[in-house]
Amino acid sequence: MKLLSLLGKTIVLVFWLVLLVNLLQPFAAPFALLLNLCGVLFLVAHLIEILVFRARLQGRPKPWSDRLQIMLFGVFHLLALRPAKSAG
Repeated sequence: MKLLSLLGKTIVLVFWLVLLVNLLQPFAAPFALLLNLCGVLFLVAHLIEILVFRARLQGRPKPWSDRLQIMLFGVFHLLALRPAKSAG
């Protein structure tokens, strides 16, 4: 599972780097717009993940660091978090 998480984080990081390159030096006509649209959708999806898992992040030692990593890597960072211990 750790290998899958690492591979996913690497792929997402490459996506963000390609998106950054596209913002600095736009690609050919339809691809630049589609890539920007995908970037916005990724951003919205990661914001929704932060809202959905807000309670799970409250007890973490560095919740803002976790939020930043969720913004970058999404569910692949959530897979690395240990589940909260149940009371009882």
